[in-house]
Amino acid sequence: MNDSLHDMLKVLDLEKIEENVFRGESRDIGGKSVFGGQVLGQALVAACRTVNGRSAHSLHAYFLRPGDMNAPILYQVERIRDGRSFNTRRIVAVQHGRPIFNMAVSFQIDEPGFEHQSQRPDVPGPDGLPSIVELRHRAAELNPDFREPIRQLPIDIRPIQPSNPFLVESEPPLQSVWFRTVDEVPADRALHQSILAYASDFVLLRTATLPYGKVLREKNVHLASLDHAMWFHRDFKVDQWLLFVMNSPSASNSRGLAIGNVFTQEGLLVATITQEGLMRVNAEE
Repeated sequence: MNDSLHDMLKVLDLEKIEENVFRGESRDIGGKSVFGGQVLGQALVAACRTVNGRSAHSLHAYFLRPGDMNAPILYQVERIRDGRSFNTRRIVAVQHGRPIFNMAVSFQIDEPGFEHQSQRPDVPGPDGLPSIVELRHRAAELNPDFREPIRQLPIDIRPIQPSNPFLVESEPPLQSVWFRTVDEVPADRALHQSILAYASDFVLLRTATLPYGKVLREKNVHLASLDHAMWFHRDFKVDQWLLFVMNSPSASNSRGLAIGNVFTQEGLLVATITQEGLMRVNAEE
């Protein structure tokens, strides 16, 4: 198995401390604090380990404080409700005695019902498209002042129309990417949902920044996740190509909102994801 993917799976495999309490470690994938997708994925893993025979259908999360990459994260799960069809869990992630993140997750039994969905847009497939890691290497070759390390990722992300908001003046707040894990992962529904939660934080909020390329280039802009919500509509495999179609309907009050739909190559809508983030100009360091 690919080393970066193996490491991500290790990060998502939480240690059980006691009933309803789990501990996770962090990895530095760039940035000053813990990657938000890691906390999302770990929190969902913690919740799933307190539920049997049901899968998550939605989650709603808030990022409260930046995470410390050098300290473990404790995930405390509260069993809010266990019903005949639904289970509800509340998860609080704690570091240094303070909550850094909280999330509610709802689980449901599999049951038949009404069916309709949005249609997948007609876009080029993933074959032949460069990954974001390849694009970063190309950018580094063209920019002699580029000094940031280029890390291998456990997720192969391939933008359909690559762009760089730090180079262009302005673009519409729309983007689509293909993505999947760089290798196969075990066939476990909860794990695939947790990996999707992890992967969803890589590119979604960036959609809201696309109209402000010049501002991002010229001013001190602080970007950070504030909240994140996901709805799981249908089963999927995250080691097979998925299309993430994103748009940003609004930016205001130093916040940007982004919405994305996730489709399989066959056109099934498997998830809807929303994220709001801080987009603050001239933030104090």
